[in-house]
Amino acid sequence: MFFPLALEEGGACYNSALPMATISPFRALRYAPERVAASRVVTQPYDKISPELQERYYEASPYNLVRIILGKHLPGDGKGENVYTRAAASFQSWRQTGVLCPDRDPSLYSYSQTFTVPGTGAHAERRGFIGLGRIEEYSAGVVFRHEQTLAKPKADRLDLLRATRAHFGQIFMLYSGSGEVDTLLESPNAPDIEVTDEYSVLHRVWRVSDPTVIQQVQEYMQGQKLIIADGHHRYETALAYRNERRAAAANPAPAPYDSVMMTFVDMNRPGLLILPTHRIVFGLPSFSAVQFQTDACKFFNVEEVDAGIDAVRVTSILQEAGRSGTALLAVAAGRAFLMHTPKEKGTNRFAGFSLRQQALDVVQLHKCLLEGVLKISEDAVRDQQNVSYCRETEDGLAQVRSGQAQIALLMNPVRMEQVRDIAFAGEVLPQKSTDFYPKLLSGLTIYALD
Repeated sequence: MFFPLALEEGGACYNSALPMATISPFRALRYAPERVAASRVVTQPYDKISPELQERYYEASPYNLVRIILGKHLPGDGKGENVYTRAAASFQSWRQTGVLCPDRDPSLYSYSQTFTVPGTGAHAERRGFIGLGRIEEYSAGVVFRHEQTLAKPKADRLDLLRATRAHFGQIFMLYSGSGEVDTLLESPNAPDIEVTDEYSVLHRVWRVSDPTVIQQVQEYMQGQKLIIADGHHRYETALAYRNERRAAAANPAPAPYDSVMMTFVDMNRPGLLILPTHRIVFGLPSFSAVQFQTDACKFFNVEEVDAGIDAVRVTSILQEAGRSGTALLAVAAGRAFLMHTPKEKGTNRFAGFSLRQQALDVVQLHKCLLEGVLKISEDAVRDQQNVSYCRETEDGLAQVRSGQAQIALLMNPVRMEQVRDIAFAGEVLPQKSTDFYPKLLSGLTIYALD
C-alpha cells in the first residue's frame, strides 16, 4: 500500500526537508463534573443536529453546548443581540462561574469510541487523540481535503468563531501509522470523561500530560500528511480566521489562532468505518421503471433482481458485485436492478474527472444515473431539488415502497484507500460521498484562543 510519506517502517524517521505536521498539547477547557454531567452537555457536531435534537439538547441542561454551537434564532435579532452574541455571553459566563474549567497542564487527550456497526451486530472501537494542529494552507502539502465546501456554512462558523474566540469541536484528521501513537497514549487509569451518546456510542477520553509521551507523539506526527475526514468547513473557517487575525496584527508572531483543535486517527487501524450515503429520487414530473432500465443499459450492464429485496440482501449483493468494480442497485416500486461494469469511462461525460474519480461508484451514480438517465442537473442535485440522502438502506427502501420516493439508488461505501489517493492527488469527491461513523462529540474538550 503506497503512501506519499517519507516514513520508514513503523514511522521511526522522516525527511525533515518535507512539510511537516505540527502537533501541540493544550490546556483544554472541560465541563466541571461536579457542576454538570457530560452526558447532559456534549453534543453531536453542529451540522448533524436536527431541529428535534436541538430541542432535546436545550431541554437537557442550561449548560448544553448547543446554546453556543447552534443556538436558536429569535425574533428581533440584530447586530446588538443575536445567536452569536448570545453564544459568546454563555461561553464567558460558564467560564467565569466554573462550569468550564481549564486543565492544569498542557495535555493531549486519548479518545476511544466503542460502537455497533450500523446494520450489523458487530462491535468495533476507533481510537485517536485530541490535540492542536497547526493550520496550513492546502498548498503547503501538509493538510489535504477530499471534499468541496460551501460559502454559507463557512460564513456562519466564522461569525461564531469571531464572537467566541474558541473551538468547541475537533476536526477529524487521518494520518498513516501502525498503531504506535495509540500504544504511546494507552492508560491503565479510568477515563477522565465517559459518556454514551444518543446512538449508543461509548465515548471515553483520557488526559495525557506526561511531557515525555507528548514529545514522542509530536516527533512521530512530524512526518505525517493529514487528510480531513470530517470538518472541511470548520478547517477552512479556522484558516480564514487565522489569516484575518494575522492581517490585523501589528507583529504577526505565532499566536493561538495559528492552531485548531483536531482529533487524529490512524487510517490503518481497525474501527475506521465509512458508511454509504444513498441517493433517494423524488418529485420527477414523470418516472418509469421500464424507461429507467432501458436508459441505464446505455451506461452499465443491468441485471434485474428480486423487487422485494430487503436491506440485508441489498448489502450482500452490492458487496459481492463490488469486488470487481462499480456496483449500484436501483429499487423502484415493483422493480429492482443491479448495475455494474460501466460502459462510458473516459467519455466526455466525465470531462474534468481523473480515472481515480471515475472509479468511484458515487461519481458513476451522479454522472450516469442522476444526470444521464434521470436528467437531474448538477445544480438541482446540489440544491437537493429532486434528490435526498439517507444512510440506512432500510430507510431508502421504505421511502420507495410507501410512495414517498420514486427510486432509491443504493451503493457501497467509498473505500479508505480511494479517499486517501484522491486527497493526496489534490482532487475531491462529490459532496456527501463519505460518512465516517461515529461522529466526534463536541464539548469533550474546548480550545479557547484567549
